[in-house]
Amino acid sequence: MRSTGFDARPAGQRRADPLGRSRRRGRNTAWVSALCLLLMVSLVLAVALGPVTVAPGTVAELLLSHLGRLPRRETLDSTASAIVWDVRLPRALLGAAVGAGLAMCGAALQAMVRNMLADPYLLGINSGASSGAAAMILFGVGLGVGEHALSVSAFAGALVASLLVYLVARSAGRVTSMRLLLAGVAIGYALTAVTSFLIFASGSTEGARSVMFWLLGSLALAKWGSPLGVVVVVVLFTGALLSWWGRRLDALAIGDETAHILGISPARFRTQLLVVVSLCIGVVVAASGSIGFVGLVVPHLARRLVGAAHVWAVPVSGLLGGIFLVWADLVARTLLQPQELPIGIITAFIGAPFLLYLIRRMHPGS
Repeated sequence: MRSTGFDARPAGQRRADPLGRSRRRGRNTAWVSALCLLLMVSLVLAVALGPVTVAPGTVAELLLSHLGRLPRRETLDSTASAIVWDVRLPRALLGAAVGAGLAMCGAALQAMVRNMLADPYLLGINSGASSGAAAMILFGVGLGVGEHALSVSAFAGALVASLLVYLVARSAGRVTSMRLLLAGVAIGYALTAVTSFLIFASGSTEGARSVMFWLLGSLALAKWGSPLGVVVVVVLFTGALLSWWGRRLDALAIGDETAHILGISPARFRTQLLVVVSLCIGVVVAASGSIGFVGLVVPHLARRLVGAAHVWAVPVSGLLGGIFLVWADLVARTLLQPQELPIGIITAFIGAPFLLYLIRRMHPGS
């Protein structure tokens, strides 16, 4: 019975797992488990820390008592309970959901256009949502729907942007990577100009300041019910679907020829991806504003941990994105307290150097 110098196992055992898939699967499962635990710890700490610090043990007890897992003690501080349950927990959960959605969509977009510098801004949907929100804040567009006017207006803008990108990119019944890339950039710039025009046309200093704060992203509007519930449901649906499409994403990332060989229509699949990603990004941006760089940075970190296979890279991107944005929001609301920084400033401070690093890696001779 022969063996090589690289693997001392019997040949029969080597043939049973020639590519080391079991070992890789076990390693990736360990990463997913560790990141799930880290996300739960991050949520507890994000709820505990702030202008008024609540002990992590008290946070855990309050959460378990609200869920009915522990009897509620009369000595628990009602103020701490209100801070934890009514203010910080919805915000932390929204941050985790938004970060996960942006990161998973970024991973899918990078495969869809075969460009490692792609992120959700690529399709111009963020710019569309911003235009819709600016129209509502400055001119009252959509006030007829009540307290959810901002979310509805932003979501409508995102849908219009995605439709425009699709119509521009579609030619002769096909949607290609290059057309999507160019259409997204062009529509994004055009809608950014629309938002700037709305700000100047309104003549409202207070409204302009509100729009600018929203453009940089914030989780301050988080509360139980909508939009938190809608964001969580849409992000979970998107993550499950993109993970199920993992092998198709792998084929698309390699090239259209490979996708054709495997029986996948690149044009049809890109259209399906565009619809799903547009839905997720529209809902996320409507709830939190435009938060940049999460969809660019996080997928690269996920691939470093679990490899390029999207069946693993997508869920790991979601977990890392949730963790990243929970901590970014914690920094945003505590760094200059009692003032709150827009969360987009924190993500830009982290993401911009990473983007420069990626560009440098793409041009090693420069």
